[in-house]
Amino acid sequence: MLVQFTIWDIVRNLLEGGKWTLALSLIAFLLGGTVGLLVLFARLARNRLLQALAKGYIEVFQGTPLLMQLFIIFFGLSLLGLDVSPWLAAAAGLTLFTSAYLAEIWRGCVESLPKGQWEASASLAMSYTQQMRHVILPQALRIAIAPTVGFSVQVIKGTAVASIIGFAELTKTGSMLANATFQPLLVFGLVAVGYFALCYPLSLYAKRLERKFHVAR
Repeated sequence: MLVQFTIWDIVRNLLEGGKWTLALSLIAFLLGGTVGLLVLFARLARNRLLQALAKGYIEVFQGTPLLMQLFIIFFGLSLLGLDVSPWLAAAAGLTLFTSAYLAEIWRGCVESLPKGQWEASASLAMSYTQQMRHVILPQALRIAIAPTVGFSVQVIKGTAVASIIGFAELTKTGSMLANATFQPLLVFGLVAVGYFALCYPLSLYAKRLERKFHVAR
């Protein structure tokens, strides 16, 4: 028996998928940002072993596809006898992926600061921690706004890859609806609108932050 879908039925289901896309994006960005900050400090540390471990971590997750990482977490852990849900696998995979990219983005922002900033703060007898907290990180934060927000948009769109392991986010929901309704243009057009609605406010927020920091200078 053919099930009839109204426009509202399609929109309602896509809103449900969009809710999970947003939830996964927030978790990936917040946890990934926290881990990324730790990786950043390790990358900038004076301890060569910490530097090497952080560099290796970044290169592994930047040098391999997110799809492969999700496969390894979801199917690989299952082979080891660990039952991992699509939700947990997607959250873990995107968190690790995000942390590596954010750490490298932020490292670039820190290292883009003039050397004189380090020398000036050192002349004030500041410790390394004080230099980072009071001089380097506040300036790097201003530089980091645009690339960080740009990457957060990529994280939102990257959640679509999680559909391959059965996580029912916006793209997966759209695919199921397209197969059920035989209206792929309508469904995926609405999916595109949904992603735009999630991503565009981030661009507006970034511009607002940039203006705020510009005024504060």
